[in-house]
Amino acid sequence: MLHTLSIRDFVIVDRLDLDFQSGFTVLTGETGAGKSILIDALSLALGARGEGGVTRIGCDKAEISASFSLQNNDDALTWLAAQEIAHDEPELLLRRVIYADGRSRAFINGTSATMQQLKELGEFLVDIYSQNAHHSLLKPATQRQILDEFGGLFDLATQVAEQYKLWHRLHVTRLALEKNAEAYADELALLRDNVRELTALAFNAEEWAALQHEHMLLSNGASLIASGEACVELLSEGELSALNLLAQVQHHLQSMHTYDVSLGEVSESVDSGMIQLQEASRSLNRYIQRMELDPARLSEVDARIQSIHSAARKYRSRVEDLPALLESWQARTLELSGIVDDGALAEQEAAAFDEYKKQAEKLSAGRKDAALTLHQKITAEMQRLSLSGGQFLVELAPVAPSVNGLEQVEFLVAGHAGVAPRPLSKVASGGELSRISLAIRVVTAQQGSVPTMIFDEVDVGIGGGVAEVVGNLLKQLGEQRQALVITHLPQVAALGKHHLRVSKSQENGQTLSTINSLSAADRIEEIARMLGGIEITETTREHAKEMLLR
Repeated sequence: MLHTLSIRDFVIVDRLDLDFQSGFTVLTGETGAGKSILIDALSLALGARGEGGVTRIGCDKAEISASFSLQNNDDALTWLAAQEIAHDEPELLLRRVIYADGRSRAFINGTSATMQQLKELGEFLVDIYSQNAHHSLLKPATQRQILDEFGGLFDLATQVAEQYKLWHRLHVTRLALEKNAEAYADELALLRDNVRELTALAFNAEEWAALQHEHMLLSNGASLIASGEACVELLSEGELSALNLLAQVQHHLQSMHTYDVSLGEVSESVDSGMIQLQEASRSLNRYIQRMELDPARLSEVDARIQSIHSAARKYRSRVEDLPALLESWQARTLELSGIVDDGALAEQEAAAFDEYKKQAEKLSAGRKDAALTLHQKITAEMQRLSLSGGQFLVELAPVAPSVNGLEQVEFLVAGHAGVAPRPLSKVASGGELSRISLAIRVVTAQQGSVPTMIFDEVDVGIGGGVAEVVGNLLKQLGEQRQALVITHLPQVAALGKHHLRVSKSQENGQTLSTINSLSAADRIEEIARMLGGIEITETTREHAKEMLLR
């Protein structure tokens, strides 16, 4: 449920903090006062695309924050857990900052988020129905989605689509095989030879580094031994070796230390140097003893390196890339083996189609049941909306297997008794379309799980007694979930459990919009204004009181 909405420097809103209640809330105001600004701001907090120009004149950024209760909203909680976003159940805070140059930033519970994340999470929080929703209802894709969601078939429809794509991919592959069978067979034969050769080479990246190091040592063995022996001679074994010379230095320092104790540190340094040189001499002797001249092993290493280089040249690859090349060939060989064996591929294709048909038929049965229920419920609502004798039907026309199943979904409507049902897209009257659209939304919304519904002037084109019926429908929805309705009809506004009014004013040469929660007395004045226009009479006020008491 939407708890609060805070808006800063957005379009013509300076500073606005709103608290929302559960149930049915109406939002009214004069034309041009900025009623839709609230919807626009909330939409941005829910991940809608933002553009430059929404910041208030003279401000460098606009900021919108919306808080929600996640109590009993398992879908949102599951999404947050999957995204590893911290949340203090049951509260959630969404924040969007939009800069004057069009840049924007988004946050979920203080954690930086992407617009896509806001949009995904927003789908579990709020459903917004606008005037444009009438037009989206005319699209076959929207009608199919409404039916599937109403029947709880969304997951099954997704599975059908995925299974169709699998079958179609296998089908296209088989057709390509029939056209290119010889080329595939030649490619497979060549790949098998290449895989066999590289597998026999048994080469890996770790071996290459070791081979290069060993080859370096073996090919320079004599030089290393000679240089090592020369080092030992200079360090410790020659008459003028470093150790002999240091021993003389040490002898002189000991004599000097007898007369000047300050030379103690110098003497200790020489002692330390002699110890280190002795250890270096011993290490070199051990190194020389380990070093062997092994021409046979050098030949083996040379041959191994040459065979690896030959393979790399043959396959036009770097030596280091040979293992990865082998893996790619093995994967392609496996793929082509399944393709070239056309019998196996045909079996896979047939199995995939059988599974698709099984799931699609199950989807068709679910759609048939959902279509009947939807027909009954929406037809009943149409009678309440003064479409007496009218009816709503869901036509399921068989089509060739497709990603959407085995039928085309289309909504048919008869506005009155004796009128043949026609596609919803051909309903001529705007008023009829508004009422039918509202009936569809009311019925399908009852099946949904999103806790907050917002209706943005969906009652356009409706008036008189029908308007009161519309208000009662929306009030009925508000008893089940939080419903916020922007309306211009006093009949609808009077039925609200809570009432917000939008007004605008001039301040320092700028137009500012504000929204206030109305008291009982204020509601009488607002309903009277909606009834009577500019001049409000006592008669109008009395009428407003009567409407509010119903």
